This record gives sequence, structure tokens and C-alpha cells, in this order.
Amino acid sequence: MSLFSLPGWVKSHLFSNKKFDDLTPAELESLRTRISLFKHSDPDVSVVVPVWNEQDNIFRTISSLTASTTRYKTELILINNNSGDNTQRVLDHLGTLNYFQEKQGTPYARQMGLDKAKGRYFLCADADTLYPPQWIDLMVEPMARDQNVTGVYGRYSFIPPAGSARFGLWFYEQITSMIIRIRQNKREYLNVYGFNMGFVTKVGQETGGFNVVGDRKYNDVKGADYQNDAEDGRMARNLKTRGSLFLVTNPKARVFTSSRRLMDDGSIWQAFLNRVKHQLKIFKEFT
Repeated sequence: MSLFSLPGWVKSHLFSNKKFDDLTPAELESLRTRISLFKHSDPDVSVVVPVWNEQDNIFRTISSLTASTTRYKTELILINNNSGDNTQRVLDHLGTLNYFQEKQGTPYARQMGLDKAKGRYFLCADADTLYPPQWIDLMVEPMARDQNVTGVYGRYSFIPPAGSARFGLWFYEQITSMIIRIRQNKREYLNVYGFNMGFVTKVGQETGGFNVVGDRKYNDVKGADYQNDAEDGRMARNLKTRGSLFLVTNPKARVFTSSRRLMDDGSIWQAFLNRVKHQLKIFKEFT
């Protein structure tokens, strides 16, 4: 994990300074061809991505996921959660397997994905995140190897805003990694986020799915990375009633997600201070 630059695989999916309508015919054809390989009718793995107003971002996530070098038969499912932009046009133009969820909110989008999934294993992804080539296999491996592992979650880094360096984000990520280890002791569900998690599909379905009380919208996630008890945290709690969770630490499974949620706090430094203050306040609960 570099202090100053992004990995080469990330850069290959950024399509810098391009919106969807700026893609060349060759780029579009490459995406369509790769997408066609992730439509297995009898899949081992279902990768599900909820999408809300991401017409100029979702193709990047799709590009990274369909560049996966997986040994598993995989289906890629996109859930359009009542987008108000041209997201549906983008999904259809690329030839993706997609469904429309009219009811707004990430719990409903993720639950529809779970209802539609055919794979034995279910991986959650997000529309503002990029996934490394071995992510699918490295996330599935702990569950395939050990029947007691009902769910997995992984590490993540941030993509800096345009014109910004990665150094401040790298420092923030180091602190976050320590907090994750501390929280494993008593409140592990706080570590599990919907953009980088997975579980045994049947267990997820049988223990309550993504159903929660209250609706989390896509623009209602400020600070969510340090007080998580939405549909992903609830799913993690449910999974632990039937087995254990596994933290995937292999650096080749580390995903890179947008830093725009950190920017909701005003700056990386302010985001860092807010989260450290919160963790110190409740530190005793973790030990």
C-alpha cells in the first residue's frame, strides 16, 4: 500500500477525466465483452452492487469487477435503486444483469440483490469502489475452506480527490487498521461494511437478510465508517449467530473506495479527528 500513489490496477480502471459518454467504442466493447463472462446461470458466487445516481462512476466499478481472475463461476448483479439520472441507460447499454428497486434505501437494494442471487456465496460491492483482480477468490476462500466461517470482510483504502495526494489518507488508514483489530474483540460488526464484505448466501437469507429498522439513504452515511449499525452491520451480527466472521488481510484483497464520504467532514484531517475522538470515547467497550 503506497504512501504517495495508487496501485497500477486501480489506475487502469479510473478512466481519468472521463464520463460514461466519453468512452470510446473500443472501451465500451471491452466492457461489454468482459461483462458477458460474469453472467453464469448456475454461479458459485453472486457479486451484487446497489447503484443510485452513479451514471458516471458505475462503469469504473464494473470495469474492475469484470477484470477479476477468478476460478469461480460468477454472476454480477446491479440493483438500480430508483436513480434519478441516466444510470439505467448506462446499465442497459453495457448489457449488465440488473434489476430496478423502486423503494429507496440501501437495505432494500441489498435485500433485492440477496433475493435474486443464485450463488452459494454472496459478495457485496459498491458503485464508488474499485476491486482488485483476486478479490473474489480471496474473499470466498475462508468460507470455502472452513464451514464455521459464515461471513468475511476486508481492508480498504481511499482514492484521493482529484489533485490531492495519498499521504494523509495513508496515515488515516493506518489508524483505522489498528481500530479494526481492537474492535474484533467485542464489537466486530462495526468493522463490516457493505462495500467489502461477503457471506454464505443461505446463512444470510435464513438469519434475516438485510432487513433493518429504518432506512439508510445513500446521502445519509456521514460518519458511517465509525458507528456502523446499518444493514451491513446488522447482517454481520446475524451471521455471527451461525458461525464466525473472518477478516481477510491479504493485501491483494484490499479495495479502493471513494474518499467523498470523508470529505463530508470538511477535510481528511477533520474526518480523522472526528473518528479518533469517537473511538477513544467508547474504547472501554472494545476491551
